Amino acid sequence: MRRRTFIQKSALLGSGLLLSDRLMANLVAEPISMAMIGCGDRGKGVLSVIKAMPELFKISAYCDVLDFRLAETKPYVPASAEAVKDYQQILDNKNIQAVFIAVPLNQHFKIAKDAVLAGKHVYVEKTMTYNASQALELRKLVKQYPKQVFQVGYQYRYSPLYFKVKEMIQSGYIGKVSQIDCRWDRNGNWRRAVPDPSLERQINWRMYKEYSGGLPAELLSHQIDFINWAFETQPSEILGTGGIDVFKDGRETYDNVQAVLRYKEAGMIGNFGATCGNAHDGYLFKIKGTKGTVSLLTNTGVFYPEKALAKELGIVDGVTSATKIAPNADGGIPILDKPTIDGTNYALKAFYESVTAGNMPVSNIDTGTKAAICVSMCNEAIYSGQRQLWKKEYD
Repeated sequence: MRRRTFIQKSALLGSGLLLSDRLMANLVAEPISMAMIGCGDRGKGVLSVIKAMPELFKISAYCDVLDFRLAETKPYVPASAEAVKDYQQILDNKNIQAVFIAVPLNQHFKIAKDAVLAGKHVYVEKTMTYNASQALELRKLVKQYPKQVFQVGYQYRYSPLYFKVKEMIQSGYIGKVSQIDCRWDRNGNWRRAVPDPSLERQINWRMYKEYSGGLPAELLSHQIDFINWAFETQPSEILGTGGIDVFKDGRETYDNVQAVLRYKEAGMIGNFGATCGNAHDGYLFKIKGTKGTVSLLTNTGVFYPEKALAKELGIVDGVTSATKIAPNADGGIPILDKPTIDGTNYALKAFYESVTAGNMPVSNIDTGTKAAICVSMCNEAIYSGQRQLWKKEYD
């Protein structure tokens, strides 16, 4: 049988080996001077990765409104890094080239807007903005400063695994996709410890509508964004429901949600759900086509061919390009030969390359706007119970 491969030289390689070559070429430049705005769990997590990349980034400052957060961050930054409580000090510092924004969602828009106006390159964590109107306004602003890099923190877009799955989809390898099933479940109340009761809303901001987009923004937006990107589409309509069904502890955002996204032009239905009441499925991501199913975790993936495709493949594996198929016991074929590393590593290296080479990131202002609008529509559908339609002004 003729050898079948769906990847020759693709963007996948660009995220891995070829990216490394470009990085090596760029290393003649000085590391990018950067600052972290927001030093909660995600901020410190990103700093821990950046600290291991001294050839790419110099951590010049870090900012948080809470003193104990600044104290917690000291092990993640060099002694020379300045601790500040007012992010405007960072924006006023002409020596800082880039800012990373990892604050509560309701503050993303204002800080990102101020950073762009201050001439900084921006890496903002997902979801890009709190609502659709902010996303549209920010998109309009960023377009006026094309020399400044603006990247949104959907790190799976930079993973070799997810690049490969995108290629599988666009090449038609898995056939006509009609169903997408996504979950990101946990069994716990999602709360952080609060040293002072007066800080409850600041620390547990994810629980309160004033600050947070809840489970759709914090978890499901990763999968929603990937589907937008891989299929080059967006949902035409969204239905949703949810409730505070497990932890009746004063929270306002739902701990149990389900949204159905209809992609009319693509002929697909996406089922996106999350609960805080059961962790069995954890991260579940299945893309179902007429030729097979892709089942993804954050760092590994398996392809399950339909019976007809399995016979067609014979002894040749079109996923891994191996000379013989070596299926798992359940009939699945591993998409990569080994798990990927934390996607933040790939995303940060790509951000460095975009800044030094002047390239638009894969996860950019346009894609970030689309994902933020989708999340906003999901929440509106979930909390109102009313169907939400994609509007022309979103395009």
